[in-house]
Amino acid sequence: MTAEILKVEHLNKFYGDWQALYDINFNIQQGEVVTLLGPSGSGKSTLIRTLNGLEKFKDGQLYFHGKAIDSRPQNWQTLRQKIGMVFQSYDLFPNLTVMDNILLAPVKVQKRPREGIEKEAWELLKRVGLDKHADAYPRELSGGQKQRIAIVRALALHPELMLFDEVTASLDPEMVRGVLEIIKELSDRDNMTMIIVTHEMNFAAKIADRVLFLENGKILEETPGKEFFDHPRTKRAAEFLNSMDF
Repeated sequence: MTAEILKVEHLNKFYGDWQALYDINFNIQQGEVVTLLGPSGSGKSTLIRTLNGLEKFKDGQLYFHGKAIDSRPQNWQTLRQKIGMVFQSYDLFPNLTVMDNILLAPVKVQKRPREGIEKEAWELLKRVGLDKHADAYPRELSGGQKQRIAIVRALALHPELMLFDEVTASLDPEMVRGVLEIIKELSDRDNMTMIIVTHEMNFAAKIADRVLFLENGKILEETPGKEFFDHPRTKRAAEFLNSMDF
């Protein structure tokens, strides 16, 4: 039986008096890829940031491997080593080389030996075709290269769950494919457990085991990936797919 990695129960999120998320319930199993789809402002990024402790929620509960998550900041600092996240803005340290960006958290936070991490980092850089850029600084890289480095940096922590929040949104169209191919490989080759926010419908159709379709902070539909794209269950999801020329 596949292990449950993350479970979300009755999650509600507010910004002041405005409710951003309404009674969110779902789980994700080991090796599963879940995509969060929906129009802009539907709550996708808010939800995925909440799953990494970057947004506080009013009530509800998150469980990691069946254990309720203690939402205090110090607890999230530890959990983020197991729940990795890649943002659309890269968030690389501009004053550090590519290699030092990758090594920083495993060495300083996880206290792992630099030598072993550096060897692993080289292998990861080779895998994404950027081993020749190990000594470069972020300003010397293209947007697509920076995003691949951000993915490598997250993988170096050995996460059990990866969260991707619109990682291609700020990239030129020609750079999008390379980044998406890496994420697809993580699913196919590594069986990585992932939750992905994306507007790339063709990519989502290829990679999603399950789709959560959101609008106005609510999950309107939760459907197996292929079924969602072939036969969405709700009229609103069908309208959304048509608007995306899918």
